[in-house]
Formats: sequence, structure tokens, C-alpha cells
Amino acid sequence: MVSKNQIKLITSLQQKKYRIAHQMFFAEGIKVIQELLNSNFELVNLYTTKNDFEEVHSSKKTIISETDLKRISALATSNSCLAVFKMATEKPIVESELILALDSVRDPGNMGTILRLCDWFGIKQLVCTTETVDIYNPKVVQATMGSIARVNVNYIDLKSYIEKSKVAVFGTFMDGENIYKTSLPQEGIIIMGNEANGISPELEKIVSDKLTIPRFGDLQKTESLNVATATAIILSEFRRG
Repeated sequence: MVSKNQIKLITSLQQKKYRIAHQMFFAEGIKVIQELLNSNFELVNLYTTKNDFEEVHSSKKTIISETDLKRISALATSNSCLAVFKMATEKPIVESELILALDSVRDPGNMGTILRLCDWFGIKQLVCTTETVDIYNPKVVQATMGSIARVNVNYIDLKSYIEKSKVAVFGTFMDGENIYKTSLPQEGIIIMGNEANGISPELEKIVSDKLTIPRFGDLQKTESLNVATATAIILSEFRRG
């Protein structure tokens, strides 16, 4: 049985201000929850309609009805389980080979996909402007499919950080160098811009290497690529190089 106070708390976590206030977030679905249980995230409580997750102690597991699950779920079609976790303490930035930087990426689906791409391509560090969507947004958590547990994410003054860096800074622009014909290093900072406006003018000024993903269509009328799709192509080319 889930209490009214628990329902109020869980549903409040759909909003960033309450996630920050309580230092908690929630995840839905067996795959995502299992990944988080196997990580360093601390479980607060698990709510499930089935008697599963045997590794979770009964003191932190509540069997609930499908009706109650729908009341706390953020999904249009609720899954079979939902778990509340404590937010991780932000760790220092990992100065690894390649660092991915996000400049005001707003869409939760894009953010979640980008986190999965970082995980796939071995990008250990993701740095974001404070205007970038929160990684603990329920839609982001869902889209990461567990990769949120394996990528270090920091929200920072991106311009200040990049200005102090001593590595090459790459950005994607329509008038950049063809990425397929460019020799790419195995270290540097790669900036991906906002869905509608791209990389901001203040960050563009400090980009040392401008790249573009060329269009091959006959009409050449496609305005731009989705930021997550572009990130996949760019990370693939950097790893291939």
C-alpha cells in the first residue's frame, strides 16, 4: 500500500525544484531500475506490482496495485515498477581523452540518448551549461536506459571551463570542415548546441576547430540534424579516427 504522503512526494519529483529540495529522483521499468540497483545510486524505496527484485530488502520494497502505480507514474502507460533513489553527489570533472559538452540542450529525449551514446562510445565525462535539461528529469532517466549510472555529468559555467582548458575545442557548424575528411584527435572537448539555435555566439568564439556533417541529399534542403543524431555521427567519427 502506498500512502498519500508517498504519492505526494513521488509525484512532486517530476519537478526539478522538488528533486533538488529532496535530493531524490525516480526511475521506472525493470531494465532501468535494475541498472541503477547495480550502481552506486542509493535506493530509497521500490514500488512494484509483482513480487520481484528479490535482492531488495523488504524494508525498501512495497507491493502496490496497478491503480496506485498509475497514480505515481510519469508515463502515459505505467510500467510494472517504480523506484525512488537518492541523487548522486556531483563528482569532480574527469579530464579524460574526450569530453562532450552540451550547450543548452533542452529536450529530455535528446539528453537521455546522448547519455547512452556517451556510455556506448566510452565518453566518461559530460559537461553541461546550467540551461541544459536536468539529468534527473524522469524522461531523461527513462531514455538513458541505465547509462545515467556510468557517465559523470557536471553542470558548470561552460565558457569559463573551456577558456581554462588547454585542449582543442570542437563544435559543429554548417560552414565547418567536412568531418569525414578531417583528421580527428583522441582528446579534446566536443560542443553540441541547442536544438533550435545551435552553439551560442559566446561559445562559438572559443571553438578552435569547426566541423560539419555534410549533406548528401540532391536537394540540399534539410536545415539540420537532430542533436542526438549528430552526436552519434560525431562520436563515431572521433572513435574511428
